[in-house]
Amino acid sequence: MGNPINKMPCELCASRKHSMLSELSDTHICTISENKNLISHKKGQILYYEGTKPLGIFCINSGVVKVYKTASNGKEQIIHLAKSGDFLGYSALLGEENYSNSSMIIEDAKICFIPKESFLNTLFSNSSFFKRITKELSHEIGVMESKLTDANQKSIRERLAFILLQLGNTYGVEGGENQKIDLILSREEIAGMVGTATESVIRLLSEFKKDELIDLEGKKIIIKDKRGLARLSDFYA
Repeated sequence: MGNPINKMPCELCASRKHSMLSELSDTHICTISENKNLISHKKGQILYYEGTKPLGIFCINSGVVKVYKTASNGKEQIIHLAKSGDFLGYSALLGEENYSNSSMIIEDAKICFIPKESFLNTLFSNSSFFKRITKELSHEIGVMESKLTDANQKSIRERLAFILLQLGNTYGVEGGENQKIDLILSREEIAGMVGTATESVIRLLSEFKKDELIDLEGKKIIIKDKRGLARLSDFYA
């Protein structure tokens, strides 16, 4: 369980400009703001479990959340990492289904919970917001199709290179010619994103370091050669 904290009005929230709430009118944003709860979560806490019923949606104010499925053998397949401004749980809510995945905090987070009624009332009374949500759902389907294609057609080495580029683009901090991924992920979590065994990721990261594509600083990864990773990932194919 997280800890409730004094909620910040949506109109003053810095992450709002990155979220699907960015274009809401003052009236609608006030309705959302009055009914939401802002909760502080620690790394390792579960936000929701696969198979449970959604009672609303989550909007990330700060921090990072991993969305994942657990296979019968206990291994995690990470679907994506959610960051500041992202919504979670809205597809299950709109489909009137239980969650098809689970989510866990991997970097201390502050997350707003918006109750079902408030979210749906706003959605169905604002056509631009409805279009924004529909567009995002369509985008998610396209992303899932691309990931399925990559899993079937790309090698583990190519997939890992592509994941590192994505992490660099989202969480990278520039430092001269290098780019540090400012997010601590375990090797198991990286393996869960790539869809392979942890041992394979450890071996490939060592090879990437030897080839001077990356450097390692504890659990953090520093990208040294973005073009090399792009070529390896078949990014421009």
